[in-house]
Amino acid sequence: MSNTNPSGVTHWRVSHGSTGHCWLTLDKADTGSNTLSSDVLAELDQIINELESQPDLPGVIISSAKKSGFILGADVREFEHLTDPKAAAELAAKGQAVLQRIEDLPCPTVALMNGYTLGGGLELALACRYRVAVEGYERCIGLPEVQLGIHPGFGGSVRAVKIMGAVKALDLILTGRSLSPAEARAAGLVDRIAPAEKVSEVGIKLLSQSPPPRRARWYLRLLSTRVLRPVIARRLRRQVSRKARPEQYPAPHAIIDLWKQHGGSGAAAYRAEAESIGRLLVSQTSKNLVRLFFLRERLRNLAPKSDTVSRVHVVGAGVMGGDIAAWCALTGLSVTMQDREEQYLAPALERADVLFGKRLKGPGAAAEAKSRLVADVPGDGIADSDIVIEAIIEDLEAKQTLFKDLENEVGADTVLATNTSSIRLEEIASVLRNPHRLVGIHFFNPVASMPLVEVIRTETTDVDQFNRALAFVTQIGKLPLPCASAPGFLVNRILMPYMLEALTAHEDGHAIETVDAAARRFGMPMGPLELADRVGVDIVLHVAQILSQSIGAEPPKMLHDMITDGRLGQKSPRGGFYEYEDGGRRHKRRFPAPDSDLTDRMMLMLLNEAAACYSEGIVDDMDLLDAGVVFGTGFAPFTGGPVQYARNCGRDDIMNRLKRQESKHGDRFKPHAAWQNIFGSE
Repeated sequence: MSNTNPSGVTHWRVSHGSTGHCWLTLDKADTGSNTLSSDVLAELDQIINELESQPDLPGVIISSAKKSGFILGADVREFEHLTDPKAAAELAAKGQAVLQRIEDLPCPTVALMNGYTLGGGLELALACRYRVAVEGYERCIGLPEVQLGIHPGFGGSVRAVKIMGAVKALDLILTGRSLSPAEARAAGLVDRIAPAEKVSEVGIKLLSQSPPPRRARWYLRLLSTRVLRPVIARRLRRQVSRKARPEQYPAPHAIIDLWKQHGGSGAAAYRAEAESIGRLLVSQTSKNLVRLFFLRERLRNLAPKSDTVSRVHVVGAGVMGGDIAAWCALTGLSVTMQDREEQYLAPALERADVLFGKRLKGPGAAAEAKSRLVADVPGDGIADSDIVIEAIIEDLEAKQTLFKDLENEVGADTVLATNTSSIRLEEIASVLRNPHRLVGIHFFNPVASMPLVEVIRTETTDVDQFNRALAFVTQIGKLPLPCASAPGFLVNRILMPYMLEALTAHEDGHAIETVDAAARRFGMPMGPLELADRVGVDIVLHVAQILSQSIGAEPPKMLHDMITDGRLGQKSPRGGFYEYEDGGRRHKRRFPAPDSDLTDRMMLMLLNEAAACYSEGIVDDMDLLDAGVVFGTGFAPFTGGPVQYARNCGRDDIMNRLKRQESKHGDRFKPHAAWQNIFGSE
């Protein structure tokens, strides 16, 4: 190929092959992945000037030089400092204009999508006449902007509807979910799928054959007519409002408004998209969600990327231990799982099979994962493991006994880890000859769904062991949160006072459903009593007893009575706070609507405990505290986390609300002294 780069172009490689087609290869400088930053788009605009002057060009092929994928989206760093909605809208309009020039080229165009094609990357591909995806990738194609509190801004909300039809396009944009190449082709997003070594050949063939570009079928286009749009929009808004209230998450509602008004068609639809994303980009919700995006990246980069762990041994095949073992096998590791007898291992292996079947869709992938997970009653896998994870009952004496034995069996370099949820590491490690090698690796239930893993250290923990634990958590696709050893660490320590306050509110006469509704109204993914049922009432009581001294509150008698009565939660035939049937709630009933005072009562208790954790140095800084609470509890993401929420509310507002609760409910609401440091000189 002959290189024909215009002067000043650094991110793109322009070349012409023997077939005469022009290749535009994006290789963004000084980074391992491609994003559509302003300078990348400006260079593309310059290149298009050259292409427009070549009337005999047979076609243009857009590809990526990065192994990480095609294009991961817009450059999110450019969002941080936007404060003017008009300026933000102009930024989006510039991107739209560049992509429109691609669509308007007189020659056919094709995007070769090798892996991750997200957000602005997919919008660029949609501006091409054809799209070829490389096979063999999992879900890698999507428009996930809603997860940042915005929607597509480079014309994606218009082109997706035109190509896929309103139903599929709106589902993709509203959920922010990603599709596999096969799913994307079935949805109409992709024209062809090809192996990596054949993708160029397939792309060139498409250009030479020049079939009509993909468009939604006629009956799908009918749904975007002026008559039907209001009806469908009302139904969509009802569905969206159940999970995303407009005052908390405005983006999904803005997406519906755009489609209702314009139907994904015409120049006005593009202008409206730019104006709408301009407003969203400067909203508090988007600022907070973008902040969480960077906090997620910070956690991912806490440890050096390494695949030093290949063999894992898990002791304990209960729900937590079994699911940890299954997740490790799913992510490619060889796992041995130990318990007292085969009968205790069988349910864990059955759950693992279900997980593999749901998550691994490639040919033979589920069977391969199953072969990597081995039942190991005698513990033969201990000696050869890179890491041993204890996940037995939450009992200090039992854990000490186990680790005394493990220390004699593991290799000198093996990471010894406990999945304890509440016991201080110093107490467990006190029986070891070398207590400094023990680390905590605390997963959350359900393991497959919860992204956060607390990695616990003491003041004397071996630094190398701790860093290897962080790297292991990153290796299996989770977010590691470094925590100091303390009862309950961060997440359980913060959750417990919140859950106990919910119980107290129920004892004061508030219906169970009202208490949970008050938390959901704030933006929590589920209510505290629903959460207690999910975790297990017996486990909540056990952790509350361990934390009682730290949080200054004893668990209420109600929990003891429920356990005596056999009401342990969702896992129990008798249910817990709610009754269950076939895994779902039953006997749903009407309940009084919650008021803001009840919501404040629970959420301020959580906030005050977060301040206490910060003052005790359980995590290194306030950003990590927010990351831990959001990714570990689902704390309303639109707020940016408890500290960010408090800062957005302001010192006077938080202090006055705490004092109001203190006057009503007692000293437990006294504002913690740490708020002074959190608010600083505000």
